[in-house]
Amino acid sequence: MGRATRAARQIRWYVGALMGDSHYRRYVEHHARAHPGEPVLTEAQYWRKRHSDADVNPSARCC
Repeated sequence: MGRATRAARQIRWYVGALMGDSHYRRYVEHHARAHPGEPVLTEAQYWRKRHSDADVNPSARCC
């Protein structure tokens, strides 16, 4: 793998991490470990709840 390809993958990962691409996947993994057998929110439900929680209880953020 060349340097340019490796750099492009790292940049893609970094931007994805900033945009929250892995949040739902991490939620599902945590839920399976911490609450086995309980239903998992769909991705749409997860994002709705996450944004609702942020609106109700704002923390340090830019906007």
